[in-house]
Amino acid sequence: METFSQSLTIAVAQPLTSPHAVAANAVAHAAAIRAAGARVVVFPEMSLAGYELDAAVVEPDDPRLAPIVEACAETSTIALVGAPVPGPWIGVLAVDGGGARVVYGKVYLHGSEAESFKPGEPAVLDVDGWRLGLAVCRDTGIPEHAERTAALGIDGYVAGVVHHDHEAHVHGDRARRVAADHGVWVATAAFAGPTGGGFDRTSGRSGIWSTQGELIAEAGVFPGEFAVATVSRATDA
Repeated sequence: METFSQSLTIAVAQPLTSPHAVAANAVAHAAAIRAAGARVVVFPEMSLAGYELDAAVVEPDDPRLAPIVEACAETSTIALVGAPVPGPWIGVLAVDGGGARVVYGKVYLHGSEAESFKPGEPAVLDVDGWRLGLAVCRDTGIPEHAERTAALGIDGYVAGVVHHDHEAHVHGDRARRVAADHGVWVATAAFAGPTGGGFDRTSGRSGIWSTQGELIAEAGVFPGEFAVATVSRATDA
């Protein structure tokens, strides 16, 4: 029987990530899930491997995901984990207490990403009757992506991104545009700490914005931080 909830607690997390270290990064993800205590926890782009375009694809049944599965089982969380996934896509794995599955591939690839990955298609994930539109980084900067995703019917727009430290304002600019255009709340998980692709200093500042485009929760600039908010069908926040 399908569940419909009137409110949803969502977190955006920015765990410390080491290049290609999927097993160690999975442990960091699990710690973030336990700390956040949210129904949905969103992670940055390629968070499981780091923004490493030569990273090996992570299969949904990869045993290294076990710490995340266990943490989700303990907390009744659905984790949206950034990873290179079968496609091959720069994608999102939805992980819960039963395991992992591929739910999204980045649609609008940037620069050299297209040398290793293929574009995906807009997608929506249903969580307790909430329809979450999925996005990865550059997707959020292309208005057509939000339009195509909103056409599928969404309550919120959730994204994992990686931005340079001087680009921290980009999350809010894009979130406010999506909220204004489509009347949905937005959650963006941004990398904190160094990663590949020339991102020696990243922005952090993961955030959650209301349907009116107001910032309702924000993390700081350091790895290990997260932000949590509860959105409601009646009052929005």
